[in-house]
Amino acid sequence: MTAIKHALQRDIFTPNDERLLSIVNVCKAGKKKKNCFLCATVTTERPVQVRVVKVKKSDKGDFYKRQMAWELRDLSEVDAKDATKENPEFDLHFEKVYRWVASSTAEKNSFISCIWKLNQRYLRKKVEFINVSPQLLEESVPSGESQSVTGGDEDALDEYQELNTREEQDIENMMEVCEYAISNAEAFAEKLSRELQVLDGANIQSIMASEKQVNILMQLLDEALTEVDAIEGKLLSYEEMLQSVKEQMDQISQSNLLIQISKTNNGKLLDEIQFLVNYMDLSKGHIRALQEGDLSSPKGIEACINASEALLQCMNVALRPGHDKLSAVKQQQQLFADLRDNFARRLTNHLNNVFVHQGHDQSSTLASQHTAELTLPKHSPLHRDLLRYAKLMEWLKNTQREKYEGLSRTYVDYMTRLYEREIKDFFEVAKIKMAGTTKEGKGKFATLPRKESALKQETESLHGSSGKLTGSTSSLNKLAVSSSNSRRSQSSSLLDMGNMSASDLDVADRTKFDKIFEQVLSELEPLCLAEQDFISKFFKLQHQPVQGETTDDFDGALQSRPASEHRHSISSDKDMVRQMMNKIFHSIETELNSLIALGDKIDSFNSLYMLVKMSHHVWTAENVDPASFLSTTLGNVLVTVKRNFDKCIFGQIKQMEEVKISKKSKVGILPFVTSFEEFAELAETIFRNAERRGDLDKAYVKLIRAVFVNVEKVANESQKTPRDVVMMENFHHIFSTLSRLKISCLEAERKEAKQKYTDHLQYYVINSLGQPLEKLNHFFEGVEARVAQGVREEEVSYQLAFNKQELRKVIKEYPGKEVKKGLDNLYKKVDKHLCEEESLLQ
Repeated sequence: MTAIKHALQRDIFTPNDERLLSIVNVCKAGKKKKNCFLCATVTTERPVQVRVVKVKKSDKGDFYKRQMAWELRDLSEVDAKDATKENPEFDLHFEKVYRWVASSTAEKNSFISCIWKLNQRYLRKKVEFINVSPQLLEESVPSGESQSVTGGDEDALDEYQELNTREEQDIENMMEVCEYAISNAEAFAEKLSRELQVLDGANIQSIMASEKQVNILMQLLDEALTEVDAIEGKLLSYEEMLQSVKEQMDQISQSNLLIQISKTNNGKLLDEIQFLVNYMDLSKGHIRALQEGDLSSPKGIEACINASEALLQCMNVALRPGHDKLSAVKQQQQLFADLRDNFARRLTNHLNNVFVHQGHDQSSTLASQHTAELTLPKHSPLHRDLLRYAKLMEWLKNTQREKYEGLSRTYVDYMTRLYEREIKDFFEVAKIKMAGTTKEGKGKFATLPRKESALKQETESLHGSSGKLTGSTSSLNKLAVSSSNSRRSQSSSLLDMGNMSASDLDVADRTKFDKIFEQVLSELEPLCLAEQDFISKFFKLQHQPVQGETTDDFDGALQSRPASEHRHSISSDKDMVRQMMNKIFHSIETELNSLIALGDKIDSFNSLYMLVKMSHHVWTAENVDPASFLSTTLGNVLVTVKRNFDKCIFGQIKQMEEVKISKKSKVGILPFVTSFEEFAELAETIFRNAERRGDLDKAYVKLIRAVFVNVEKVANESQKTPRDVVMMENFHHIFSTLSRLKISCLEAERKEAKQKYTDHLQYYVINSLGQPLEKLNHFFEGVEARVAQGVREEEVSYQLAFNKQELRKVIKEYPGKEVKKGLDNLYKKVDKHLCEEESLLQ
């Protein structure tokens, strides 16, 4: 505010010969306008003029301009609003009322005080001040005070001061006494001078008369000084006494401080002792349980678990700095270490004996209960007995890692031998059942004719063998009937297609094989999952499934991910579970591959059943735990199954390419066309709602393209049967098969087969049958030509060459007997070329 005051004085008031006495920053009450300044000023020239000036800052620049000014004599009233509370609002009553709000109450009070003092000093008329604090209003303004009000700027104004009322009356009275004061000023001045001298003399006499009183005052001052010196002496003595008391108090304070430190140290020492006693003290009951606890009874195991946990807690207590140097702590730690080592040794020996004992018991039970049933022994009793020691194994894992790993190796060794015997016997039974099924099927096929009722029963058993293999009985009946008809109608000159025919084995044999394979997988799956779950719980290797892992596609098959593709940050627990499972069940993958090879050797079409079953079990295992041993092993085996499936498809294609036909007999429906129909019907039944439908679709495309190529190849090589007949009959059969089975991935091939059948049918009619009624054909060809040229059909009969008379002439040339004879010859010719299976002649 001081800087603004100097700026206003320099820029606005000095050029106008005015002095700025007070300033207040205000804005109009109730309106949102820019702030302005109210200034109280006086002129430097006489007579003095007092004004209230409103100054506003310019909008276009950083300078101030004079906006409005009021004469102080026009001010009638100043309203401060509140005399007791701080309120920045005030009103100035000129010709109208101006309401202002100051930036602060202090500035408002300073400005009102200045206005009041200026009014008292320069104006005869007093302005009325209401709601103003009494401290701001003074009865009179001394000259010194007036100078302080103006802040040193009113020094020049002291030369001229107006007389107040009393002074005016005194001068008037004196001039009345001296009537000649106006007419003879010198006489009046001389008289005043004499009176002044008289007064000065009286003052001097008064001063001289007061000398005695001054001496008395000086004497009193000397006596007072003496008393002060006495009091100072007493105070010094008191200070010396207090100094000794201060020293004593300092000693007492130091003693109290030492006592407090000792008390604090004793408290901390007690806390440390209580900490050691509470956290490093093992009860006698726990010590007895660790040394002598019965590890074979449930109560003893529970006591040992509680004692081992208490021991571990005592050993893992976080000692504070310096505790490890205490002899008592060292002794206690040594006691804990001895208890840990002895109990770990005792627990390890006991569990080793349990593993050996349980392994021998399981082996003897297996030997006594060995039957030809295709089931694996259950290990749940063994797992249940061992799981009681799970918490002790966790304790051993945290305290004695070497003994823990030794126990895990011992368990793996015993269980590996046990599972190896069980799995080997299990797969031997499965192989025997598969081989027995094959022999039984072959004997039945050689001795008994196929009946539809038996086929229906076998088909129903096929549907019941797996929830994924569903289909209609009628489709299988059609498969059997069409197969037998095709075999009866084939010429004996055609070579046997061997494994290409799906009817060489009985459907019931395949159903039994499917049941056996499904039972093998169903027995292995819970066995592996139960063992992995037991290992995770017993050895405290909590293996959590990894969410979000996806299967890789290799050669169209789901396979296990190699270790290089797994995440690099696999925990050691997961690695240990995987290693233990791989060692215990190392024979499963080998035995499964051997069983798959046997099934493929019995019948290559068994790969279809195995692919569907294996894919379903792999998919189930992936959903449970993608990184489990079961998922990995089944994924590896699935690769082998998929390769066998691809080998089966490749073998059928190769047999198609190697087929040869007889030169002396008609061809008819080719055997590999019939075989494709049988394969498609069988595959559609097996793969209905299966997860591996994509592999079947790929195989369909390969097979159908091979069928198309080899049909054309055989048709080109045929000498007895016209090429168009071979193409027409076989593509008609293919079209019928694809239309009936409604295989979506072969829709394009179905349309292509229909087109080839239609084209070759037309070629056969045109090229082989010729035109038996030549003139009649020429007549109607001419009619068609006229219609094609734009002649209306009803107008063709009006042309001479195609009227009714010409038509009658042409018809007379072909009597009924000749027509019948021509039709008989045509029928015989067609019957000679066509086969019976397709019934195209009808």
